[in-house]
Amino acid sequence: QVQLVESGGGLVQAGGPLRPSCAASGRTFGSYIMGWFRQAPGKERAFVAAIRWSGGSTYYTDSVKGRFTISRDNAENTVYLQMNSLKPEDTAVYYCAARYGPSLYVHEYDYWGQGTQVTVSS
Repeated sequence: QVQLVESGGGLVQAGGPLRPSCAASGRTFGSYIMGWFRQAPGKERAFVAAIRWSGGSTYYTDSVKGRFTISRDNAENTVYLQMNSLKPEDTAVYYCAARYGPSLYVHEYDYWGQGTQVTVSS
């Protein structure tokens, strides 16, 4: 079945960049939406960004617009989340996810990775 493996989290100073990756395998993802979610300590899991694999349309939650960029590499079957100007409130476990369907705005996903920790210090 679908496998999603995140990497590239870590500790970063406020204002700095980080670029987690999500390696996707198990099938062709041309008809899928790929997403990033995050879960901060004591908080529920929250949507961050999504990309339509075919065509590359994107959608972001308001708190990361202008700072984060989601992208995908078709040849490598990898999704990236470029995070710039990081803030302490961005600290969370970041999860890669996938869903079959056309909508960037439906946040019910079918497949999930294990997560990668992102910690932003101030």
